[in-house]
Amino acid sequence: MKLDRILPADIGFGSAPLGNMFRSVPEEEAEATVDAAWEQGTRYFDTAPFYGSGLAEIRLGKALSGRPRDDYVLSTKVGRVILDEEEDPAERDLGEKGNLFAHGCPNKMLHVWTADATKRSIEDSLTRLRTDRLDIVWVHDIAQDFHGDVWLQKIEEARTGAFRVLTRLRDEGVIKAWGLGVNRTEPIEITLALEEPQPDGFLLAGRYTLLDHAHALQRLLPMAEEQGLGMVVGGPYSSGILAGGTHFEYVDAPPEIVSKVDRLKELATRHGVSIKAAALQFSLAHPVAKAVVPGATQPAHTIEDHAALNEKVPPEFWADLRASGLVSELAPLPDGA
Repeated sequence: MKLDRILPADIGFGSAPLGNMFRSVPEEEAEATVDAAWEQGTRYFDTAPFYGSGLAEIRLGKALSGRPRDDYVLSTKVGRVILDEEEDPAERDLGEKGNLFAHGCPNKMLHVWTADATKRSIEDSLTRLRTDRLDIVWVHDIAQDFHGDVWLQKIEEARTGAFRVLTRLRDEGVIKAWGLGVNRTEPIEITLALEEPQPDGFLLAGRYTLLDHAHALQRLLPMAEEQGLGMVVGGPYSSGILAGGTHFEYVDAPPEIVSKVDRLKELATRHGVSIKAAALQFSLAHPVAKAVVPGATQPAHTIEDHAALNEKVPPEFWADLRASGLVSELAPLPDGA
């Protein structure tokens, strides 16, 4: 099923921060953030076992447990199986992501995309999320940033395992849709070129933002548009640097990124535009984009996100943004700028 027939609105809730990403988040703060998102009208929630070794799913499941299940859309991911065995979260090998979830649960994670692992992952997620069904399942992180030179082997493992299991579940009506949830464009491009049952869309994190979008525009997004697929934009604030934080690609932002953000903020300030509004509305301007899922761990952040989505941005801002060279000439902008 196409994503635009499933997703209830342009904005969803990304739950990675609930897995204690970068810091230890108090339980009451996590629950209050989900409650605030709901009160703002959020009805799409995305999560993954990877986020804090099941912690984000547990917290999201608890926060949503009193809500009517038919009233919201839920997606999670496969590719990580969480074990009862413990390990030191700070010593995990997460590729380019460093110790992203050093404050998460100590449960050991297996990185595996086989058919059996996919089925187990879904069953475990249903338990942690306190629900009887999932709407969308993303195949998580079969890309270079986690696996280096062997990333193509992970795609093959997923092709013969997760892809086929999820296709069957979709065809049987158990789930509504499946796709890839990755931080790189190449795994999606390879998948869309396969002569096999195709995904219904994809979640692309960090690759279609104000700071980083040129590569996605070269091949992936034209392919997706031609095939009629939709994209969920993850990480629209580029790991936080576009929302007042200091991280880009989950690590401290390098000087050249800080300089570019300063230029974007100066332009936004000149037009009386919030940088969050510029970031969210830019990501949604591409016809393939069906929703953005910013993450949050404070109630105020979700309120800001909804306000930014609805903020009136003058056409002159987009025209000046184009003229500044800060965005690709191929990037669609709101108001046709």
